[in-house]
Amino acid sequence: MIIVNVKENESIEKALKRFKKKFDKTGAVRELRARQHFVKPSVKNRDQKIKAAYKQRLQTEEMK
Repeated sequence: MIIVNVKENESIEKALKRFKKKFDKTGAVRELRARQHFVKPSVKNRDQKIKAAYKQRLQTEEMK
């Protein structure tokens, strides 16, 4: 459970912004989306390799 204490003279918008930031850090929404359907381990591994290759290509292009 996420608890956000609202400080004195603090607007609700700021407190809500802090709550949203904490909620995003927990990764709850990402996990729910990932669990909507089963992904085979081989597909997960393939996607990870594709993402890693993409990141590597971006880094090498950035260094040029």
